[in-house]
Amino acid sequence: MTSPSLCAPLLLAEKLSIILPAKNEAKGLALLLPKLGAAFPDAEIIVVNDGSTDNTPDICRQHGAECLNHPYSMGNGAAIKTGARQAGGTVLLFMDADGQHDPEDISRVLAKLSDGYDMVVGARAADTHASLGRRLANTLYNHFASYMTGRRIDDLTSGFRAARAKHFKRFLYLLPNGFSYPTTSTMAFFRSGLPVAYVPIRAKSRDGKSHIRLLHDGLRFLMIILKIGTLFSPMRFFLPLSFGLFGIASSYYGYTFATQHRFTNMSALLYMSAMLTFLIGILAELVSALHYKDAN
Repeated sequence: MTSPSLCAPLLLAEKLSIILPAKNEAKGLALLLPKLGAAFPDAEIIVVNDGSTDNTPDICRQHGAECLNHPYSMGNGAAIKTGARQAGGTVLLFMDADGQHDPEDISRVLAKLSDGYDMVVGARAADTHASLGRRLANTLYNHFASYMTGRRIDDLTSGFRAARAKHFKRFLYLLPNGFSYPTTSTMAFFRSGLPVAYVPIRAKSRDGKSHIRLLHDGLRFLMIILKIGTLFSPMRFFLPLSFGLFGIASSYYGYTFATQHRFTNMSALLYMSAMLTFLIGILAELVSALHYKDAN
C-alpha cells in the first residue's frame, strides 16, 4: 500500500481531491475506496455516479466517500466536470473506478507534479492496453497529437492524471461529455504553455464490462483530436492541407495545359480551395488565441 509520507512534499502544502467517475462500478469501488482511504486519509474522495443501476451509492457511504449522482448517464467527461466543479482541493487527481489504475502509482504522479508541472499523466505501458486494436489506435493518436503540439505525448487518452485545480477548472467548458476528456485537457494544457509530464504505469485488467465501443468511440476520439488540434495550432493542420491542394491544383493545371492547352474550371476550383483552406487556418488561429488569452 502507498504510504502517505511519500506524497508529503505536495500534500503538506496543498489539499488533494481524488475524483472517480463511475457507471455500474460498485465491485471495483468496493476494492478501491478502502485502499484510497488508507493511503490518503486527508484527501477528499469524490465518486461521481453517472446513472448507475447498481449499489454504487451504498458502497460510497460504507467507505466514507462523497457520492455525486447524475439522474441518468451523461458520459465520462460529464462526470469528470461534475467532480471537478465540486472538488475543493488545489490538486485534482482523476482515476478510473474499475480497478485498472493502481493506487500505488498515485504517489509517483503527485511527486512529479511537485517538481513544477501543472499536469502529470500516467502513461500506460503498451502491453497493458486492453487489445491490439486499442494499442494501435492509441499509438496513432499519440503521434498525431505530438505533431500538433510539437511535444512528445506518451499517452493521450489515459484517464489517470493529476492537475492543478486552478488550471484544470479553466478548461471545463472545452471538455466534451464523452470519453475524450483526457485528449482535450492534454491539448489545452499544452496550448496554454502549462508544463505537462508523463509517468509510466501499468494498467490492470478492468473489473466488469467496458463502456467504450472500439469502432464507434475510436472514430469519435479521432474527430476530437482533429477538433482540438485545430483549437491548439490550426495552421499546423490547415497549412499542409492548403499546400497539398495547391500542389494538386498545379499538377492538374500542368496536365490540362499540356493536353488541352487551357485552364480548366477544375483547376480554378482546386486553386480556390487551397486559398480558402489557408484563410480558414488564419481565422481559426485567431479564434484559438481567444480560448487561451487568460491561461496564466
